[in-house]
Amino acid sequence: MNITIVSVGKLKEKYLKQGIDEYAKRLGSYCKFQVVEVPDEKAPENLSDKEMEQVLEKEGERILAKIKDGDVVVAMAIEGDLVSSKQLAKEMDTFALHGKSSMVFVIGGSLGLSPAVKKRADRKISFGRITLPHQLMRLVLTEQIYRAFRINSGHAYHK
Repeated sequence: MNITIVSVGKLKEKYLKQGIDEYAKRLGSYCKFQVVEVPDEKAPENLSDKEMEQVLEKEGERILAKIKDGDVVVAMAIEGDLVSSKQLAKEMDTFALHGKSSMVFVIGGSLGLSPAVKKRADRKISFGRITLPHQLMRLVLTEQIYRAFRINSGHAYHK
């Protein structure tokens, strides 16, 4: 299976890079894993609603350019369905059993995801109602993908 995380913005924090690199290495036993960064749109602190829409639209276009027609797209969205680690594992397994060999998880920028990206998503999920910085979310998501593969392979990692 091919697993891709498409994320807005460049990861700068060394400790987050190290954590993601560690889980990416572990994931090599289970799948082809990659993280694709798309540039965030520079925007002033106080944006009007129109400016926010424009930022989301531009970031959304960059995200959608990285998604292929046959990809299963899972958008990380605070309003998405709350899922447990076991539920995520089951859903990933179900997609694989239905012949879906490529999953793309999408993490938006500081303003979230554009309506176009949410519309393209096959699934919107959330790991909780708290807001996490999108850079930290990348690490949390990578760990949860690894955990899902461990669960699906019958290992006790999830306990």
